[in-house]
Amino acid sequence: MRQPLIDLVEKPYLKKKPPEFRIGDTVDVLCRIVEGEKERVQVFNGVVIARRGTSINESFTVRRIVSNEGVERTFLISSPNVVEVKVRRCGKVRRAKLFYLRDRIGKARKVRELRVHKKEAPEPELATSPA
Repeated sequence: MRQPLIDLVEKPYLKKKPPEFRIGDTVDVLCRIVEGEKERVQVFNGVVIARRGTSINESFTVRRIVSNEGVERTFLISSPNVVEVKVRRCGKVRRAKLFYLRDRIGKARKVRELRVHKKEAPEPELATSPA
């Protein structure tokens, strides 16, 4: 159990609406980069391979392949430098950590896509007035 005093201090630094994504999702992380006096937003896209921590200490690791080299980057969810996390594809995985992707090459490093089928809602019946 966490201490209420620590929760009280951390509460103003938490994001109002944290991003929703899962392990195995392919995401675009928009992160703020400061270079001297200039500031820009850079996109880092890849597969979420790990998520750890709670509240202000919660972080996630994104892995992508650049020139046949694996690049991993860890982001804090509550960081002001993480502008937005967009989910591009949902992955179908059965593990909490996907560190086995580090050893895979070629097509084997892809994560199977989770396809969500929208249930067709029955059409509302029009009420007929008795005449």
